[in-house]
Amino acid sequence: MTDSWATFGADLHLETTGAPRLRAGLMDALREAVRTGRLAPGTRLPSSRGLAADLGIARNTVADAYAELVAEGWLTARQGSGTRVAQRAEPRPPAGRTVRARAARSRPAHNLLGGSPDLSTFPRADWLKASRRALSAAPNDAFGYGDPRGRIELRTVLAGYLARARGVYADPERIMICAGFVHALKLMGPVLRKRRVREVAVESYGLDIHRNLLADAGLRLPCLPVDGLGARTGELAALRGVGAVLMTPAHQFPTGVPLHPDRRAAAVDWARGTGGLILEDDYDGEFRYDRQPVGALQGLDPERVVHLGTTSKSLAPGLRLGWMVLPDSLVGEVSEAKGMSDWSSSALDQLTLAEFIESGAYDRHVRSMRLRYRHRRDQLVEALAERAPGVRVSGIAAGLHAVLELPEGTEPSVLRAAAWQGLALEGISRFRHPDAGPGRDALVIGYGTPTDSAWSGALDALCRVLP
Repeated sequence: MTDSWATFGADLHLETTGAPRLRAGLMDALREAVRTGRLAPGTRLPSSRGLAADLGIARNTVADAYAELVAEGWLTARQGSGTRVAQRAEPRPPAGRTVRARAARSRPAHNLLGGSPDLSTFPRADWLKASRRALSAAPNDAFGYGDPRGRIELRTVLAGYLARARGVYADPERIMICAGFVHALKLMGPVLRKRRVREVAVESYGLDIHRNLLADAGLRLPCLPVDGLGARTGELAALRGVGAVLMTPAHQFPTGVPLHPDRRAAAVDWARGTGGLILEDDYDGEFRYDRQPVGALQGLDPERVVHLGTTSKSLAPGLRLGWMVLPDSLVGEVSEAKGMSDWSSSALDQLTLAEFIESGAYDRHVRSMRLRYRHRRDQLVEALAERAPGVRVSGIAAGLHAVLELPEGTEPSVLRAAAWQGLALEGISRFRHPDAGPGRDALVIGYGTPTDSAWSGALDALCRVLP
């Protein structure tokens, strides 16, 4: 049997039967990764303990494979420097493999892009237990088309969880299950248009895919400036045609600042005074490190705020599970819009998530990941203080990413250097609204993305490219 494993930027295809075959398979995979350029000269490999944990094999198997490859000249091992790919001339590939080798080299060796958790930590065993229990207890109607709002079991459990963890007023009848945040925006855009909303204000920094989805629904998107206190919500009143605003109040993306209490109140006052709606993207509300959690904005006025949440950061984006907590006046309209298009989320996955939350497994997983991500954040801060003291880090009290402030005018050159190092990351200009004008130079570092074994290599690569 052959398994495929992705680690430190290389896909390893290993025979999973017997230690000798595992060692030989690992050696072949590493040779091929070096030969094709997926592992560049000088790349630091994970420790034998870390790689063994990632692959689910014995540490001795990895250590023996490393030792043989060092003897063959593929790798080098020095005290204090770890195991690295040897500096060697890149062999000329056979003609038939040129295209494949180029494609392999185009994949980054290290990934610090934001927006994703460490997918290797998905709680497979606990999810499988919850799935079995959910399937055994599933009523017959769970296998039918059902309510477009989603399974009542999940909506009921979510109502309790969101009230407890995020301060959301979440009656099950107000909750709509969807396939993530993008799906929620696809549903909300036409509903807003039908309500004669023509403009939705968006923060001056954010994801272009979200802006594009609203624009595709025929909505204009004026820019709401963001500074060190979050979105400048006091300026909403000056945007005369705006009927809704899309915000990330608990942890602005990507700048990482929470919305100041005065500005939270100003946003709600604007919505009440104008009849407008606030679309609250609560994308990583569970991950707080150095301060108390910031409650959801929806708790201030459930009739003027649409609360949008997802499992994409807390569990995995591949689950395609998210939710909207709607004002009572919107439930029927959004239900109709969703029922006319699709149901999207598997009923069995919804039942599994309900069981996963109710059993306490979700809380345990979030607590575990909070400690793991905090440790990585601390390592990032320590490495920057030692190796790049001129770079200031911000937005680190919460979430899965940090912002690294760069000297003026250096963002493009740092990104080019990162590409040469095989390091995937993004500058803050990537997230700037087209109407926002010039801004600061900075990097957005997704420290939640790499696996544990890939983290040290990615951190080393990052420090090498910083000014």
